[in-house]
Amino acid sequence: MTKLLQVDFEFNGPFGEDMANALVELAESINQEPGMIWKIWTESAKDKLGGGIYLFEDEASAQAYLLMHTARLQQMGVGEVRGHIFDINQPLTAINNGPIN
Repeated sequence: MTKLLQVDFEFNGPFGEDMANALVELAESINQEPGMIWKIWTESAKDKLGGGIYLFEDEASAQAYLLMHTARLQQMGVGEVRGHIFDINQPLTAINNGPIN
């Protein structure tokens, strides 16, 4: 059963186009993570937050990625990384055209 991973952390930038240009290699490497189906990158320059919403094939893949990503972010100087793994209510998500198929 697929799992949704939500991650956010304090982030001072870059944001927007600068972020997109700076993190292309990281984005491409995420595609190689076991069990990863897709990621939506999230950012808030106003609140100084970065993060993402991920869909994984299973909970084990989501857990493994969260552990690895937390360690990577901490090595980059990020303090607290908040990560939550969720089940998806597929019937309701389908009504609202959620990209889970």
